[in-house]
Amino acid sequence: MDVATALDRLPKVELHCHVEGTMRPGTVVELAARNGIPLPSADPTELYRYTSLDTFLQVFWLVQSTLGSREDWARLAYESVVDGAAHGLVYRETFFTPARHLAAGQDLADIVAGLAEGLEAGERETGARVLLICDIDRAYGGQAGLELIERLVELRRADAPGTERVIGIGLDSTEHGVDPTQFADAFALAEREGLRRTSHQGEETPASYIEAGLDVLGCERIDHGLSSLQDPELCKRLADQRIPLTVCPNSNVLIANAVPRLELHPYRRMREAGLLATLNTDDPALTDLDLGLEYASAHRAFDFTWDDMVRIAVDGVEATWLDDDAKRSLTARVEKEGAELGTAIQS
Repeated sequence: MDVATALDRLPKVELHCHVEGTMRPGTVVELAARNGIPLPSADPTELYRYTSLDTFLQVFWLVQSTLGSREDWARLAYESVVDGAAHGLVYRETFFTPARHLAAGQDLADIVAGLAEGLEAGERETGARVLLICDIDRAYGGQAGLELIERLVELRRADAPGTERVIGIGLDSTEHGVDPTQFADAFALAEREGLRRTSHQGEETPASYIEAGLDVLGCERIDHGLSSLQDPELCKRLADQRIPLTVCPNSNVLIANAVPRLELHPYRRMREAGLLATLNTDDPALTDLDLGLEYASAHRAFDFTWDDMVRIAVDGVEATWLDDDAKRSLTARVEKEGAELGTAIQS
């Protein structure tokens, strides 16, 4: 067995993946036709060309716009689980960003219920498990973010279908020109209600934005976090406190163009600095990726050993929001199967 095949089979978790970014190209075309959304091309792969995070977001928003009903969200969620599990995914905490759909008149209750329905179907088929993180879209501002979390809290208190899967909130979309502290009230409400908290910081912004995510928003994880290496004190804090960074190396190259080539990505330096830096795909369908390819490309680009890759997978488990018993069980599975796959590589 070669290393790439073994990495594809290695049990893996994922903590930075947008469910909308898992939409199959064929599904984009079908849902666009069903919902009357014009596409610039009948071949959606022609859309997937980006020069920056902001130009990527224009395509991401177009893909989002094809989700017009609860049934559409269910189909998306189901396919995301099936496609992820085919490449070793066993557990995921996945983002969904409903702001544009709510502005268009959809109900958050229907979105969450549809996602939950699709995830459950995918779980039954694959054995993988997926929970949800409700992302605030920076572009809509702090008040809209607060209103989103207020509605989520209302649904959770009413035990609305699917809300038990929503375990946390996040903050995504464009980083440029948006002060993350304007979302402090939304994050404070989430904390009071027992929701976990993360936010996209430091992909295209300085280390001070990561600090704002931690100190103002109360985040327990940081998504991307590339600029952490620019601040030695922050880097030491992140390492000492084992604050997870959900890093997406290929996405940083292909989407944000934050790094010109994968070999130049700071991921290895992040790991060598003691950071709890996990591996994730971000928007795999839009970049022709999967979690197995993410691991295999990191193995090649950063000259990691097999044991390094198993440790990265184990660190991913540590970074989850699972309880301690679930973490121990999943860690044992990763280590056991990792050892077996390592033996298969050598034989």
